[in-house]
Amino acid sequence: MPGLAARHVAREAVAILLGAARGLALEDALAQAGRGVGLEAGEAALARAIATASFRRLGFIRAALAERLRDGLPEDKPHLLALLITGTAQILDLAVADHAAVDLSVRLAKADPQLQHLAPLVNAVLRRVVRERDAIRAGEGDPLDRNTPDWLATRWRATYGEAEARRIATAHLEGAAVDLTVRGEPEQWAERLGGTLLDLGSVRLTNVREAVAELPGYADGVWWVQDAAAALPVRLLAPASGERVADLCAAPGGKTAQIAAAGAAATAVDRSGARLERLARNLERLGLAAEVVTADALDLPEEAPFDAVLLDAPCSATGTIRRHPDVAWTKTEGDLARLVGLQRRLLDKAARLVRPGGRLVYCTCSLEPEEGSTQVASFLARHPDFERVVLTPDRLAGHAELIDAAGDLRTLPSHFGGGSGRAGGLDGFFASLLRRRD
Repeated sequence: MPGLAARHVAREAVAILLGAARGLALEDALAQAGRGVGLEAGEAALARAIATASFRRLGFIRAALAERLRDGLPEDKPHLLALLITGTAQILDLAVADHAAVDLSVRLAKADPQLQHLAPLVNAVLRRVVRERDAIRAGEGDPLDRNTPDWLATRWRATYGEAEARRIATAHLEGAAVDLTVRGEPEQWAERLGGTLLDLGSVRLTNVREAVAELPGYADGVWWVQDAAAALPVRLLAPASGERVADLCAAPGGKTAQIAAAGAAATAVDRSGARLERLARNLERLGLAAEVVTADALDLPEEAPFDAVLLDAPCSATGTIRRHPDVAWTKTEGDLARLVGLQRRLLDKAARLVRPGGRLVYCTCSLEPEEGSTQVASFLARHPDFERVVLTPDRLAGHAELIDAAGDLRTLPSHFGGGSGRAGGLDGFFASLLRRRD
C-alpha cells in the first residue's frame, strides 16, 4: 500500500536506535532499515521525516504514550514502542492523514508475527491520540524539563544557566533551515534562491520544497550546504592563497571546500574511505581541488609541517540536535570521556603538524565544555609554544555574543533568533584560534 514501506523503514530505524545500537546515527539506521526495501525518493523522504519527528519530540511523545498505556511504555519491546512512537509523531507533528497514520501502523503490527496479537492495542492507543491531540499538545510543558534527556538538561543548566538552557531546548523543537556557503556573489544567489544573506556570510533558505540537488546553482558547483556556524572555523583560520592547509577529520568536506576556494593547497584527511569518496565527489562538483588522504590523523607524518591546520574533532555532536534530534537520545554522558581522550590526542598531533608561526583551529559541534573550552585550556597548559588568538567582534560581523569569556567562538542553537521559528538559530559550535609561536 502507498506509504506502508516508508513507515516500515521509519519504524525499523527508530527501533534500531531505541534498542542496542544507540550509538548509531539516524541516517545509518535508516540505511540499515531500508536495505532490500527499494524506497523511491519520495518514500525515503517520508521515512526520514517520520523518524526525525519521532526523535525531535521523543520526550513529549513518550510521556503522552505512558499516560495512555495501562502498563506503561513497553521498553522490553522496541519494535512495538517504535511503532507507537512513529504513529504518534505522524499524528501530532506531520501533515499526513490521521487515518493513514493509524491504519498503516496497525497493518505493520499485523504483518509482524511478534506483534500481531497487539494490533488492537496499537489501533486503540493511536486512535486515542487522534481524539486527544489538542490536549496532548497543550499539556506538553517546558521542552527542557519534558523533552530533553536529564543528563543534558543538567549539564546545560550548569554551563549556560537556567534561562539559556531553556532557550536552547526550545530552539531544538524548531528544526533548522538550509544554510549555504556560496563561492561568489552571495547577495545575488540569496535573491535568486529566495533566501536571506546572513551577515556572517551564509545564505539561509527557510522554505525549500524541492530536493537540494534540484536547486539552481547546485549542479554548477556555485554553493554547498553548510550550517552558518559550521562555516565560521575556516573563516577564523583565514587560509590564504598558496598556503598549505590540513583539514583533519575532514569528511564530508564543507570545510575542505572553503579552504580550497580560498586558494590554499588543501589536504583533506579522514580515516573513512567511504566518507572521503563523498568528499571527492563534492569537490569535483564544485570544481575545487584538494589532496585527499585516507588515514588516521594520528598516523600522519610530521616532517613537512603545514602553514595552518584545522581540526574538526570527533565529538558528541550535541550542538547539532536541532538538525539531528536523534543525537540527544542516542548519545550518553559516558560517551564523553572516550571522546575527550581522543580529542586530546588529536590536538597534540595537530600541534606537531603546524609550523612555527602557523595557525591551528580546534573546533567541535558540541555544547559540552569538556569538548571545547576545557579542552583548549588543557592544551595550552601542555603546549607553552602555542597561544590563543583572542577573537574580537569585528571577526564575526560584530556579534560579540558569539565570543565566550576566554575569547573563543561559542555559538548556540538559541543564537540568531533560535527558538522563535525555523528561520533562526545556529548549530552549537566551539572554535579556538591558536597560534604557534615563532
